[in-house]
Amino acid sequence: MYCNYCGKVIQDDANLCAYCGRRVGAVMARRSLRRPREGRKAAGVCLGFAEYFDLDVTLIRVVWLLCMFCGGFGFFAYIIAWIVMPEEPYALPAPYPDNQSTSRTTT
Repeated sequence: MYCNYCGKVIQDDANLCAYCGRRVGAVMARRSLRRPREGRKAAGVCLGFAEYFDLDVTLIRVVWLLCMFCGGFGFFAYIIAWIVMPEEPYALPAPYPDNQSTSRTTT
């Protein structure tokens, strides 16, 4: 299989291109618009939009800053998005198997 973005050969079952890092195949962007808990700078609004639309977070932040400085619309939109967008739920750790109940002890 070839990457649609950089044209390099990748594995058939790959979700991400190892060369350019883009999503490939049938993998879609996030289905819900949420503010991630990890990797955010302030409230996670720009990172949430970047993941939802599968764009670079730096591009979203630059566009948001331009909207803030050109008319002030960006500031109010950011505050509204901060209030409206739900935060990503906590990731619970996988349960650790109890080895004592399954292992047999010999004496």
